[in-house]
Amino acid sequence: MIKIVLRDAAGKVLASASHDQEAMLCVDRAYQPGDTIEISGYDHLWVQMDQALPSGEVYAPECHMTWPVPAGEHRLAYAPGIFDAPRHVIIAYALSPVDPKAYRDIARNPADLRGDTDFYPHCTANVETRNEACFCARNVIDGLRFNTFHGEWPYESWGIGAREDAWCRLDFGRDVEIDQMALTLRADFPHDAYWTAGVAVLSDGTEKAFSLTKTGDRQFIHFNHHHTVRWIRLECLQKSDDPSAFPALRSWEVYGHDVI
Repeated sequence: MIKIVLRDAAGKVLASASHDQEAMLCVDRAYQPGDTIEISGYDHLWVQMDQALPSGEVYAPECHMTWPVPAGEHRLAYAPGIFDAPRHVIIAYALSPVDPKAYRDIARNPADLRGDTDFYPHCTANVETRNEACFCARNVIDGLRFNTFHGEWPYESWGIGAREDAWCRLDFGRDVEIDQMALTLRADFPHDAYWTAGVAVLSDGTEKAFSLTKTGDRQFIHFNHHHTVRWIRLECLQKSDDPSAFPALRSWEVYGHDVI
């Protein structure tokens, strides 16, 4: 049984829906600070947290995901006004047993949030430019790759505030097997600089050095063979000699499948 529940800041249930395989909840409410959506029932779900957000796969180890509705400054990483709309739709359905075995971008998670979460994939970093939502780590796995500008949606990115020791980590929450990744740099040139090189550190101990070029296109990095990992981290990012101090990452894709 899949259940969707909307609670207000005091924990009061405002709306709910449940179904054996696919739950659908329509909410007639402009979201208020503290509103939280909870989805429970299965560990592997396909969810759409709002009609204006892309849908995507999530993994919830405890068969329960908690989604505080973004409020205040956090909303700058999302389409303007979507949480202020008077009506919202939330959909969740259980993935079939064969779905996790499919080869896909297993990093993509439009539902990912800043801070601690109880669902995956989840992206974190040691720095986010000015601690602003439009430059936070979760933006690189939101499923969008608009990268010819910088700032608010749909041009959100991971910005590093000119830190030389910046790193970004992607947690999968379970064992997955991967063989390549793709990075899309933010390409608002000449405002932006870019990275010429970096290192991908895998949870199995592998370190993969890679090079990058000045382009707004995807840049694929192939690992030597298939790796079973629970997380991957980007680090040792080397800035180009461009006058700009602002390299940034727009999209991080990782390709593979679950270890079943």
